[in-house]
Amino acid sequence: MTTLDLTDPVTLTGQLVDIASVSGDEARIADAIEDALEGLPHLEVLRDGDAVVARTRLGREARIVLAGHLDTVPIVDNVPSRRELREGVDTLVGRGSVDMKGGVAVLVHLAAALVDPRHDVTWVFYDHEEVASSLNGLGRLCSHHPDWVVGDLALLGEPTATQVEGGCNGTLRVIAHFPGVAAHSARAWRGENAIHKAAPVIERIASFGNPVVTVDGLDYRESLSVVRFEGGGATNVIPDSATMTVNYRFAPSVHGDEAMEVVRRVFEGSDASLEIDDLAEGARPGLDSPLAQEFIRAAGDVTVGPKYGWTDVARFSALGVPALNFGPGDPLLAHTVDEHVPVDQITRCSDVLRRWLGAGEEGTQA
Repeated sequence: MTTLDLTDPVTLTGQLVDIASVSGDEARIADAIEDALEGLPHLEVLRDGDAVVARTRLGREARIVLAGHLDTVPIVDNVPSRRELREGVDTLVGRGSVDMKGGVAVLVHLAAALVDPRHDVTWVFYDHEEVASSLNGLGRLCSHHPDWVVGDLALLGEPTATQVEGGCNGTLRVIAHFPGVAAHSARAWRGENAIHKAAPVIERIASFGNPVVTVDGLDYRESLSVVRFEGGGATNVIPDSATMTVNYRFAPSVHGDEAMEVVRRVFEGSDASLEIDDLAEGARPGLDSPLAQEFIRAAGDVTVGPKYGWTDVARFSALGVPALNFGPGDPLLAHTVDEHVPVDQITRCSDVLRRWLGAGEEGTQA
C-alpha cells in the first residue's frame, strides 16, 4: 500500500494521481487515505464501500463538511504524474490533477494537520462521481448514513481555479419521440415525415437563448439544447419515427417539475411523446449563510460566481446544507488528456482553508 506524505499537499497530489482510480477502481486510493487518517487521535474514521469519512468531535457550535471524489475518467497515457515548468509556472501534470485529486490532496493534508480547528470538520472522500448518478458514493452516504455528511456548510473541492462558485444549475434531459408514417420518398405525400415534425420544435429550442436568472445575488445562465437526434433509415423511405434528446440546464431557483413544464411548453402543438431520461435538482448558493460569508472573507481576494454545471453540492443542498465549490485547477482542463494544475493553486487552496478553519494547534503527522 502507498504510504501518503501528509505534510505537503503538492507532493500528496502527485501521489494520489499515481494511484490509478478510474471509476469502479477506487479501492486502493480509499485504502491509502483510510490508512493515513485512521491512526490520528483527533479523527474518527468511517468507511462505506470505497467512501472514507473522517471527522472531529470537539463539541463546536458549527460543523463544516469538506468533500471530494476519488475517481477519475479513464487514463490516457497521463499517469504517473510529473512536474514541469509551463511558461515559467510550476505545474503538476497527470490524470485527476484537476478533477479532482488536487482538491482531495488539500483536504487529506488538512484533515491530518488541523487537530484543533475553529469549527468541527467532516472530511468526505467518495467514489463513483464520474459515472451514473445511481452509483455515486456521496449519494450512497446521503442515503445510508446522512448523519455522516450533515453540517452547517459544505465545501466541495471541485476545480474552480481557487475562486468560489456557489451552488449549481439543475439539469433535465428529456427524450422526445416523434411518430410518422413510412412511404416511398418518390411519393412523399403518402407518408408523414417524423423528422419534419421535429423542425418547429427545434426552431423554438434554438431561439430559447441563455436567459440570466439571479439567485441569491449570483447570475445563473440557463440553456436549452438539442443534444442528440436520430431518425430515418433507407435513403428512399420517408422516416416513420424520430427521436430527439433535449437538455435543459435550469437555474437553482427552478424546481425540477417547473423545469419539465418549460420543456413541455416547447413541445406544445407537436404529437411527440416525452420521456424524462435524467433529472437532477440544482443547488442555491447559500450565500446568506453566515458561515459562507465567513469563508468568503477568509478567502480574501476571490471572485464569487455561479457554478453553471451540475456538481454534488446539490446533494448537500437536498439535505438542507448550503454548499459552495472551491478547489484548485481550471475546470476547462478537467477530463482532457493534458490535465494539469499550477502548483501555486494547490498551495493557495490549502492556505485559504487553513486560515479559515484554523488558528488552533496543528498536527505534525506524516
